[in-house]
Amino acid sequence: MTDLLQDKVILCTGGGSGIGRGAVEAFLAEGAKVAVLELDPHKVGDLAGRSPSLLACEGDATRHEDVSSLTGEVLARWGQIDGCATFVGIFDHYRRLEDIPPEDLPAAFQEIFSVNVQSALVTAAAVLPDLRRSKGSLTITLSSSSFFPGRGGTLYVASKFALRGVVASLAHEAAPDVRVNGVAPGGTLETDLRGATALGQAEERLDERPGRREALEARTPLRIALTPAHHAGAFVFLASDAAAGITGEIIRTDGGLSVR
Repeated sequence: MTDLLQDKVILCTGGGSGIGRGAVEAFLAEGAKVAVLELDPHKVGDLAGRSPSLLACEGDATRHEDVSSLTGEVLARWGQIDGCATFVGIFDHYRRLEDIPPEDLPAAFQEIFSVNVQSALVTAAAVLPDLRRSKGSLTITLSSSSFFPGRGGTLYVASKFALRGVVASLAHEAAPDVRVNGVAPGGTLETDLRGATALGQAEERLDERPGRREALEARTPLRIALTPAHHAGAFVFLASDAAAGITGEIIRTDGGLSVR
């Protein structure tokens, strides 16, 4: 521990498992106080009591009321919000557009874009006023699918490309008060990333695909099967004062996919 985030208060949406949970643990280890909004009550229960510096609440990051309620609790408890990170996401298990029945497309589009894009916008809208007061930072989780086709199906890739626009637009709008950046992880083990209900995939976990570790190692130039711990440092850095001169950027923790 280096106390890189000592005295900082960081609000996270979707930090109950996977990459989000890894970042939450890293924030705590660096001295931050952390609040987590998590949809799954079992994950909230798992976080509860983890640390006196951790507040976990059940809620839906696509709902402004839920995110605003958490910001209110954070301000009442700790008096400030210095950083925010978004980790909410849903997958489509590589479903091609031509394989989605036309009657299912509107619901699938709505679900995937609501979870992957709307949640980030709702979170940003709720927390930006507090981040402006603290001259803080917002970090949005993207994906290697934000840069490459084939790392998901059409709707997932489109939603992740959209988040690049969210980072660029919010960095422009929020300057000079708030830094807005992104982290784009590659395929990652030890997550609970599931598919879309509208596509009949709600119980399908990406981490359970046969041969996933071997596939990830073969895919990356670094020959590495990434875990949440491999991404956590990027989130810590962007939330810290060491990144005071950085906004509108995306750190790609993907094992080097861009050099292939």
